Amino acid sequence: MTPIHHTIDYIEINVTDLPTAKSFYHDAFGWQFNDYGPDYAGIRTPDGEGEVGGLNPNAPPVPGGPLVLLWSADLDASAAAVTAAGGAVTQGPYDFPGGRRFHFRDPSGNELGVWGA
Repeated sequence: MTPIHHTIDYIEINVTDLPTAKSFYHDAFGWQFNDYGPDYAGIRTPDGEGEVGGLNPNAPPVPGGPLVLLWSADLDASAAAVTAAGGAVTQGPYDFPGGRRFHFRDPSGNELGVWGA
């Protein structure tokens, strides 16, 4: 399967504030959402026909949770978008045997990574 820019497989991301989280992920990565009331938002697939994950404000973010890695066609632009959207790049971008990557924290404190060739 060929990676698609800024996509993940289905995973729930615990957040402290649903509207803030939706705004962050939309502004940083262009994600769109299916709203299921004030307690959940599904992350739409790029074609809008399904979902790849969800934002859950009913469980607190936990340190050491799973590291979700997104794929990027332009790693430096993705790092800049994270910062512009209110996130914080915590590592990198740096080289590793599979390409380059960086880690960031979203406004709720979740740590994720982005990699590219």
